[in-house]
Amino acid sequence: MFDDFFDNDWMKKANATAPAINVIETETEYKVEVAAPGMNKEDFNVHVDENGNLVIAMEKKCECKEKEECKEKECKEKDKKSRYLRREFSYTKFQQTLLLPEDVVKDTIQASMNDGVLSIELPRKAPNPKDKITKVIEIK
Repeated sequence: MFDDFFDNDWMKKANATAPAINVIETETEYKVEVAAPGMNKEDFNVHVDENGNLVIAMEKKCECKEKEECKEKECKEKDKKSRYLRREFSYTKFQQTLLLPEDVVKDTIQASMNDGVLSIELPRKAPNPKDKITKVIEIK
């Protein structure tokens, strides 16, 4: 069942250079980890949309000393004494939507950022004992 919700078919990436995502399942929660080296918590927007999906959006703002127009792969500054000869960092903008399983308690979702990894904790509802009723069926 877990694979049905977090399978790659449901997880469409906004671009081909999107950060790697891990999804971990335990008895009490799901945990989503997003690799985001060089990013900080202000670069992220994490929310549950009107359809009950988890939306993870990231945008790295330009940090130029002189506020000039930023381009996708290069941030220009006046009087710059160095220049990039090669620049491959491409995590400038990213959005991913994950369809959440029904057992996620959406109002208690928490997120934290540590060492370049965004961690999102998705607590699960406690199993209902009524859901696990067994019954012997007589064969006639």
